[in-house]
Amino acid sequence: MTAEIRILLIDDQPLFRRAIATLVGDQPGLVVVGEADNGLQGLELAHALKPDVVLLDIEMLVMNGVEATRRIRDEVPSAKVVILTVSEQDDHLFDAIRYGAHGYLLKDLRPEQLYDLIRAVMRDETVLSPAIAGRLLREFRERPEGRRVATPSAPEPSLTRREIEIMQLVADGLSNKEIGVRLSITEGTVKNHVHNALEKLQLENRIQAAAYVVRHGLGLRLGSEG
Repeated sequence: MTAEIRILLIDDQPLFRRAIATLVGDQPGLVVVGEADNGLQGLELAHALKPDVVLLDIEMLVMNGVEATRRIRDEVPSAKVVILTVSEQDDHLFDAIRYGAHGYLLKDLRPEQLYDLIRAVMRDETVLSPAIAGRLLREFRERPEGRRVATPSAPEPSLTRREIEIMQLVADGLSNKEIGVRLSITEGTVKNHVHNALEKLQLENRIQAAAYVVRHGLGLRLGSEG
C-alpha cells in the first residue's frame, strides 16, 4: 500500500486554505496534516508535523513565503516546498527558487492539476505552472549575450551535450516522461541524466536547475558526448 503524502497548508486567506484542504483531503493518498495563516506559524507546524509537502502563499504577514521557504528548507529539509501565487510576474520567483523551493504554481490551476503536481513533486519532478516556465524562458532569451554567463568565481561545470539538452527541457518545465518522449530515450535514462547534472551543478532540485539555465545560460564547458 502506497504511503500517504502528508501536506501542510500555509496561506493567510482562510477561505482559500479551507477550499484547498477540502479538495486535497478528498483525494486518495493525499492528507492535509496541518494549516497555518502565516509563515512563522507554518514553520512551527513544519517542525512539529514533518510534512512531505508544504504548500504556501508568498504574500503573508509576520513571515512571508520567501522567508518561510528559506527557514523550512534549512530546518526541515525533508519537506518539499511548493509556492502558490496569483501571478507569474511575482518578483519573489527567483528568491524562492534560490532558497530551495521545489515548485512554483499559479493559484488559477484546476484541482486535478494540483493533485497531479503534488504527486509529481514527490517524484522529484519540476513543478512549474506553464506561465511561470514561460517567464523563465523569456528571461533567458531576452538577456544580453554578455550576461548569460556564470560569475567568474563560480566553478565551470562539465556537462555532456545530452545533459545540457535535458537541462534546457527541464527549464521548459517538462517532466522526465515528456523529456524521454521528446528525445526518444527512456524515462529512467532521463532521471539518471538529471541526477548527474544536478550533482555537477551542485544544485538541490530541478527547479533550481531551471533557474540556473535562466541566470547563467548554457555557456557550460562540454564534457563527453554521453
